[in-house]
Amino acid sequence: MSVATFGAVVPPALLSPPLCAVLELARLGRWLQPPAELEGRSVALTLTDLGLRHGLCCRGGRFRPHGVADAELSLSASLADVLLLLAGQVDADTLFFQRRLAIAGDTELGLVVKNWLDAQERPAWLTRLAARWSPM
Repeated sequence: MSVATFGAVVPPALLSPPLCAVLELARLGRWLQPPAELEGRSVALTLTDLGLRHGLCCRGGRFRPHGVADAELSLSASLADVLLLLAGQVDADTLFFQRRLAIAGDTELGLVVKNWLDAQERPAWLTRLAARWSPM
C-alpha cells in the first residue's frame, strides 16, 4: 500500500493529533507562537502527494486538532513545498502563483497565516530538513 493510498483511507481525525503535537513542540520551543488572530480559527492542510489531510485550530494560544470538513481555511501543497514554506526557503505567494499551493476559504485568514509564517525565525534544523526534501 502506498502512502497516498494509506492517506486516503485513514481519517483526518487520526492524522491531526500528531501534527498538532509537532506544532505544540515548536510552540513550546518558542519557534512557532500563534498570533492572536488565529485564536478560535481553524485550518485544514492537505499534503497532496501523500494524500494526508490534517485539521487544526488554535485555542488558548495552543494548537488543537480540528475537523477538516468545517475548517475556515484550506491549504493544499506537497510535503516538499510545505517544508520549504516552513523553512522560509520559499514564500506562500511564490507557491500560490506557481500553482503549487492551493488556498480555499477565508482569504483574510489565509493572509494572517501567510504573514505569521513569513515573520517566523527558523531553526537551523528545519532549514536542513527542507533542503533534503527540496526538489529545487
